[in-house]
Amino acid sequence: MRGQAALASQVEGELLPGDALQSDAALLAYARAAGSTIYHPLGTCKMGRDAMAVVDPQLWVIGVEGLPVVDASVMPRLVSGNTNAPTIMIAEKASDMILRERGPALVHA
Repeated sequence: MRGQAALASQVEGELLPGDALQSDAALLAYARAAGSTIYHPLGTCKMGRDAMAVVDPQLWVIGVEGLPVVDASVMPRLVSGNTNAPTIMIAEKASDMILRERGPALVHA
């Protein structure tokens, strides 16, 4: 918005990162240093059947025997509320699937 005549009378100055940073490189460096999230990062272990999937629909890591992922990382998108309840739901469903598939082996181990 900087430099736009329609808003010039309303703008005292840019607070962050400030007028001193103009180049793409300087702005990128600022974004890397100052950027953060107030949200719960998730979605790092895509669940699915496509080439980008890390875990299958039963939450087992593709290509690794016996390793499930049971946390918010399997969520494809950030939910609009707190992530606690959906994460508990994922864990409950995962425990049901794991016990159904491997329960007898777990009980007799």
